[in-house]
Amino acid sequence: MKLFHVSDVHFGAEDPAALAWFERCVAEERPDAVIMTGDLTMRARPSEFDAGGKWLRALGVPVTIEVGNHDIPYYWDPLRRLFSPYKRYGAAERLIEKPLDLPGVSIVPLKTTARAQWRLNWSKGNVSDDALEKTLSLVAQVPKGNLIFVAGHHPLIEGPTKGTAKTRNGDVALAALADAGAHAVLSGHVHDPFDVPYHRRDWTVRLIGAGTLSKRTRQSPPAFNEIRIIGNRFETLARTLSSEPKHPISESSDSGVTY
Repeated sequence: MKLFHVSDVHFGAEDPAALAWFERCVAEERPDAVIMTGDLTMRARPSEFDAGGKWLRALGVPVTIEVGNHDIPYYWDPLRRLFSPYKRYGAAERLIEKPLDLPGVSIVPLKTTARAQWRLNWSKGNVSDDALEKTLSLVAQVPKGNLIFVAGHHPLIEGPTKGTAKTRNGDVALAALADAGAHAVLSGHVHDPFDVPYHRRDWTVRLIGAGTLSKRTRQSPPAFNEIRIIGNRFETLARTLSSEPKHPISESSDSGVTY
């Protein structure tokens, strides 16, 4: 099985060459699903959602979308931000936070955005008690023996990237997900790919971040992740729009212990 993990496409500031490259990869390799971990748009404008929704639907494979901080109307549109933040997704709205059950693999959403926060920078992550409870409930329903991949926009804890998420309650959420048996947490937001382990007791969760397909690159060129799954084992490969070949950046076993 093969999953493509993509994030931060930022329609409105998208990179046409990167989008075309990703489209070719999907068409030629036919992944079993595409996991989009947020920031489909740049300014949450209807035209951006329309373009992003058409692009995702045209891929022709199962897709789930997480909401990023750029996908919620900004401070100057407070009523829409507070009361109808997802309305502009249009036809793509039904893909928002959609759990996916594939043979041997379950993709479970985790909301990490907030309509309002008690701090100035609302772009940073936040995991509410309700959001965590909803995700843990979905995890509990996963068929026994399945790999569990939790997908959200913000990294739950800081990783080896220049960008930061500063996710409130992220450490609490990560510990709870580890205790519940999650195998990986997929995210975006920081625009650079990474894969690091989080150890808790006798369990290891992979924290996997995707790069960006927008013009807003940071330390790496446009990128997405390919997650290869064989039985109860999986590995993550960074795919970059560069002359560098794709290469594994992690490998995990079914025991939750990396090697």
